[in-house]
Amino acid sequence: MGKVHGGLARAGKVKRQTPKVEKQEKKKKKTGRAKKRIQYNRRYVNVVTGFGKKRGPNSNADKA
Repeated sequence: MGKVHGGLARAGKVKRQTPKVEKQEKKKKKTGRAKKRIQYNRRYVNVVTGFGKKRGPNSNADKA
């Protein structure tokens, strides 16, 4: 039988290596009706019709 993924000696290796970054203060997100309104506007109102394949909502291709 082969070994499955790393041994327990290496558990948490990456998390220990990464430097601690303090959480930033952010603006409160909208909730309820207001959030649905923003989603609707983002998805259906401001649609950019272009040629080629449609980019997903998480695409950063336009910020290159």
